[in-house]
Parts: sequence; C-alpha cells; structure tokens
Amino acid sequence: MMTTFPKAVLFDLLTALLDSWTLWNDVASSEERGRKWRAEYLRLTYGCGSYVPYEQLVREAAVATGLPEGAADALEARWLELPPWSGAQEALDALAGRTKLGVVTNCSIRLGRQAAERLRTRWDCVVTAEEAGCYKPDPRPYRQALAALGVAPGEAVFVAGSGYDLFGTSAVGLRTYWHNRVGLARPEGAPQAALERPTLDDLLPWLEGRLS
Repeated sequence: MMTTFPKAVLFDLLTALLDSWTLWNDVASSEERGRKWRAEYLRLTYGCGSYVPYEQLVREAAVATGLPEGAADALEARWLELPPWSGAQEALDALAGRTKLGVVTNCSIRLGRQAAERLRTRWDCVVTAEEAGCYKPDPRPYRQALAALGVAPGEAVFVAGSGYDLFGTSAVGLRTYWHNRVGLARPEGAPQAALERPTLDDLLPWLEGRLS
C-alpha cells in the first residue's frame, strides 16, 4: 500500500498510455503478424546494448518476420494516429498539479515527442531511448528521468505497459503499477508489479493509499 503520495509518476508511453498494439497489428494486417513483428523488435532492443535507431530496429524486425520493409514506413506514416487508451487522459488530468509527470519511452527523440503530444498533458520530462543511449529495461533511462525531475526512486512510481519494464524498475527501486491492457503473461524471471490491472482505473486510488 502507498503511504505517501509520490512526488513523481513516470509512465511508459507506447503501451501504458497509448494503444500502439492496434496500430502495429493494423499495419501488419493481423494481430498474429503484428505481435510477431513487435516481439522481434523487442528482442533486437534487448540485444543491441547501446542505442541503435528505433526506426532501424523496427525495419529490421519487419524484414526478419516476413513483412515487407515498407511496413516500417507505413507504421511511421500513421504514427500520429496512435490513440490514447480509454482512461489514460483522465488519469493524467487527475494527477496534474498533484505530482510531477514524466515519460520514459523506448523510442527516438522525434517519434517519442510526437507520441507524447498525443496526450493533452504538460510533461515535466520526456526521456527517450535515444537520449538515454540505451533501451529499457536498462536502468539508465529510468534514472535519467528521476534525475531530470529531482526525485529519488522511493519518491516516485512507474506505470508500465509491458512486463519487461519490471526488470528495470525493480533494479532502480521504482514501485510499479502494471497497466496490462492486452493481458500479457509476466516475462519469465520478472518480479511482480506492486499492482497489476487491465485498466488505469485503480491508479489514483492506489497512489492515494486506498488499494494495496
């Protein structure tokens, strides 16, 4: 249970706040192909060490999974169609003015800023993989965001959209609410989230200490 309202709430952007799953699936022409493409992209991010351009990894993953190379271009062309999950803007509005708000996203600076602008929120920081020099769940992007906000890990929480964030947030010491909208299995070896829910409805009650 939360005992003190956090000084900062950090969010994953492309899965916790925005429904990027549907866009990838649409571009790939099916959920099966979209998830396979995305899984390969994730595998590449984990293996690259230092930052490799996001757009390059998306393109390489498309080709590796049998999609045309142009699928990456089609995804980027529709980037500004990324829809917020239902309840996302409402949750952010409820937090605005009560705590600092930040984004930590596995994306390029250009596409990360564009995606963040899909939400009507004044962000106190937006940290991309490009700026951090590596992809999550490496601890460095989370730590960069905390440093930018001037808060300690114990004074902040993270809202994840992927179970892989749990590796990074646990290493940093960030309590984590997992917004598991698409019902993913927790990755093998990943620690449990402080709270896992299929929507953001319980985020504010949890932050206020009304849920354990």
